Amino acid sequence: MDGEFDLSKGKPGAGCGPLLAADSASSKPLRQRIFEYVRAHGHAARADISRALGVSPGSATTLTAELIQNGLLREVAQAPKEQGRGRPPVALEIVPDAGRVAGIKISHRHHTATLTDFAGNMIAQAVLETTQKAKRVHDVLDELNHLLKRLLKKADCTLADLNGIGIGMPGIIAHGEGIVRWSPILSERDQPFGTAFRDRFGVDVYLENDANMLTLAELWFGAGRDMSDFAVVTIENGVGMGLVLNNRLYRGSFGMGLELGHTKVQIDGALCRCGQRGCLEAYLGDYALAREATTALGFGQYQQSSMKGILDKLFEEAKLGNPAALTIFQRAGRYLALGLSNVMQLFDPALIILSGERMRYDYMFVGDVIADVQALTLSRGDQPCKIEIHNSGDLSWAHGASALALAAVTDEMFSTDRWTA
Repeated sequence: MDGEFDLSKGKPGAGCGPLLAADSASSKPLRQRIFEYVRAHGHAARADISRALGVSPGSATTLTAELIQNGLLREVAQAPKEQGRGRPPVALEIVPDAGRVAGIKISHRHHTATLTDFAGNMIAQAVLETTQKAKRVHDVLDELNHLLKRLLKKADCTLADLNGIGIGMPGIIAHGEGIVRWSPILSERDQPFGTAFRDRFGVDVYLENDANMLTLAELWFGAGRDMSDFAVVTIENGVGMGLVLNNRLYRGSFGMGLELGHTKVQIDGALCRCGQRGCLEAYLGDYALAREATTALGFGQYQQSSMKGILDKLFEEAKLGNPAALTIFQRAGRYLALGLSNVMQLFDPALIILSGERMRYDYMFVGDVIADVQALTLSRGDQPCKIEIHNSGDLSWAHGASALALAAVTDEMFSTDRWTA
């Protein structure tokens, strides 16, 4: 069950991006498929490209030559498989400096940013502390301005050097429109955040729900690179979910699907911060645990402290064996089992990754949570879905946002008329 998000797969030479070809990959230009194959594998010989993509050696040679000429690929010598005379074997790799993108995770207590080159290598990172209160769009943009300045200073570059910026934030995001329908970060609904960001900074921006960002991090740099179907469930201030089907991020028809935290688990139940009642996150999120602690443990004296302070005190009491504190985590664990069983029943993924700050609260998993999940599904354990805990920090979420930007910039680059054939 235990696991850890591993950014080592995104180190130089390791490659980044999905290793399996989605069914729709054939709709992409062949040049793009070659480029993405090389990026995913880190290094690739022309013969490997020809075999993997089903193209003739002549076509592979011609198209890779064009990619080299355009500064996207370069030749590198490979270590020979056996000693002997002759020319060393040659492979191709991405030119890292062919482009740069930034990835940003917006959250309640701090915003995190990464700078990533075109090969997927993280080359700089920055963090900006913030406040928990909901803000107007221009206030958030002011904060991101400070964050980007810190990031770009570390990398000795400017906004003009960026090909795009990916941003993940909690809430209901209309990805294709760049509109935030609702977010606990913002004080107003239906905000054209993407347009406001682009007008302010003059850089193409790609906006997404933050749980999808972490899912992209797993798909591009982590455990999901060679998996066709998997889900990521995040538990932090709220509850989020990302889903990969056929090796691609699934968003739904309108780009706002998979809001697991706002699925209903109790009619007329606890009040959720979205304004409705009975949502799953109203029993699992930070504010839900803090509310229970204040009521059951008399934590009134902590109400003026931070949410983190209340949760740390609750966790401390649970470790000391306080029955009321243990009950709070156990109850949350039962609701977690209910949510996970619904994910299994609906999508039948091979793997569910649990992530987020609350994963350190192991008392949430006291008892037979995983057994409860299986008991609530029709499979009854005949084909058990694997469940792992990945202790992903905000850096991983931001790196996932950079993957969103890398994918979008790559699509746009290969759809232009820069190519002669």
